[in-house]
Amino acid sequence: MKLFHVVLVTGLVAAFGSQLPSQDKKGGTPGVVVDKDKKTITIDAKIAPRKLPHLKEIYPLEVIACWPHPKGQKAHETVVTIDAKPSDVHKALESLGLKSGKPVMGEGEPKGPAVNVYFLVADSTGLERKVTLDKAMVDSRNGKPFPKNIEWRFTGSTMTQADPGKQEKIYGADYSGTLMAIFPVTSETVLQTELTIKYEGLMKLELNTKVLPKEGTAVKLVIDASGKK
Repeated sequence: MKLFHVVLVTGLVAAFGSQLPSQDKKGGTPGVVVDKDKKTITIDAKIAPRKLPHLKEIYPLEVIACWPHPKGQKAHETVVTIDAKPSDVHKALESLGLKSGKPVMGEGEPKGPAVNVYFLVADSTGLERKVTLDKAMVDSRNGKPFPKNIEWRFTGSTMTQADPGKQEKIYGADYSGTLMAIFPVTSETVLQTELTIKYEGLMKLELNTKVLPKEGTAVKLVIDASGKK
């Protein structure tokens, strides 16, 4: 009987081996899919609420993706929410051959290798269409789109002492829950743009509801490290 079980299991693995994550060209952790051939990372996301019940006002967008409230410190100013662990995305980027640079909070310019970022949004037929960030956001004061050629950089996160009573530090983005910051309002993130802190006062970003679906809709956030536009 034991021999039969061994043969059965071996046969199943042989039959379905191509479907196992470890055997596939694509890998990753829950909510994060790495395609090493295309050099992309695809992250499950949802369109975030722009008004949180515990806050009196709607705040301008300052990040692209973070954990939802209450875990996500920037959940009141994000385009999408994710459940993925930011450090898992960091590891995924490293698996594509990238080396993190240096994040910035406040003055200074974030450093790191450039990547391309966009959303995949299902249309009425169920087919996914590409929505670039210049189409996903507008300045609420004048309706102008987010600048098209803004560079996103893999900075990696600062380390954070999450518990004041302990000396050990953790990956800061896993504390804040922030994956991508538009302005250097936090260094506890994985990706930042080339924009310095002065631009925070020059832009009042909001969702482009003509392009993005309604709150709570599932979308894909794609980080493309191929170098293609």
